[in-house]
Amino acid sequence: MGRSGFVAGAVAALLLAAGCSSPPSAPSAPPSSPSAPSSATASTATSPARVRVVGTLTRDLKSPWGLVELPGGDLLVSSRDERTITRVDARTGRKTSLGQVPGVVPGGEGGLLGLALRDGRVYAYLTSATDNRIVRMRYGGGPGDRLGAPEPVLTGIPKGPIHDGGRIAFGPDGMLYAGTGETGKGSLAQDKGSLAGKILRMTPEGRPAPGNPFPGSVVWSYGHRNVEGLAWDADGRLWASEFGQDTWDELNLIEPGRNYGWPVVEGRAGRPGYTDPVVQWPTDEASPSGIAYARGAIWAAALRGQRLWRVPVSGAERSGEPQAFLKGEYGRLRTVLATAGGTRLWLVTSETDTRGTPGPGDDRILRLEISP
Repeated sequence: MGRSGFVAGAVAALLLAAGCSSPPSAPSAPPSSPSAPSSATASTATSPARVRVVGTLTRDLKSPWGLVELPGGDLLVSSRDERTITRVDARTGRKTSLGQVPGVVPGGEGGLLGLALRDGRVYAYLTSATDNRIVRMRYGGGPGDRLGAPEPVLTGIPKGPIHDGGRIAFGPDGMLYAGTGETGKGSLAQDKGSLAGKILRMTPEGRPAPGNPFPGSVVWSYGHRNVEGLAWDADGRLWASEFGQDTWDELNLIEPGRNYGWPVVEGRAGRPGYTDPVVQWPTDEASPSGIAYARGAIWAAALRGQRLWRVPVSGAERSGEPQAFLKGEYGRLRTVLATAGGTRLWLVTSETDTRGTPGPGDDRILRLEISP
């Protein structure tokens, strides 16, 4: 499962933050490439953290993807390929199936993907026979409660065998955000009339949210290749993880109406009109899917990179050096979720997604403790 460590120049490229919070007319310069420090040096950030896996909550999950925490602490996890949502007891790990979600048609990278919760409803991003869409289902959350029938929230998101996006989350403003992919057709990412290759912002009912940059549209930002991670920091800023093609994966600070470059640029380019990522990784060190914010940092679950990244972001665009944890120890990592207290993370592995090498017990939800 292990991958090679930092390559020459890679970490140095990580250390140069782009001007994502500055106006588009003032792009950052291309990064320089001095020799990379050792992993020990790279971990000595202004406030380095420690991560400890304190247990496996549950195991034997199949193609797990979305993860949300119920008010009482239990978890809901989606299965991309089995089309099911399962409740997991946060103390015992006992699994209770809530059933299949009607209308899901798995295939390639599509299926039953991200989950979100609001006002007694479970929201789900899924692939149907004709499109990617967001639906919501009533769920009381009590023992024996089942999911209600899906109600469409937003339909017409293009689907494809790859790059279906799929992460959804409610922001601090109460609006629903979604990360989409360009389905392998790069031109859709630059087409503001298409919902592909975008970050979307909408009301809980699926209408364009007040203050969106393009009147009458749910599009919040564009020029994305495939967004599978969304998280807000303590200052309410939106961060998103994005898969690159052959060279650079990205962590972006999202501003409304900005163009994040794909397919014109990948990674940092310093070109007027395009917003550069705050962090970029070589694709074999990342392929970042889910992200979460906890204790002053963005935490990114890496698929191909098979590690958990920590990027300190408190106080400035980025306030310390990225750190890598669990390299190669648990295989591909799909989703990370911070608990309400901020000292614990839930981490979902992804060895059964057809691209991993599953072993006994895969896939699983790990319980992590973090400390400064």
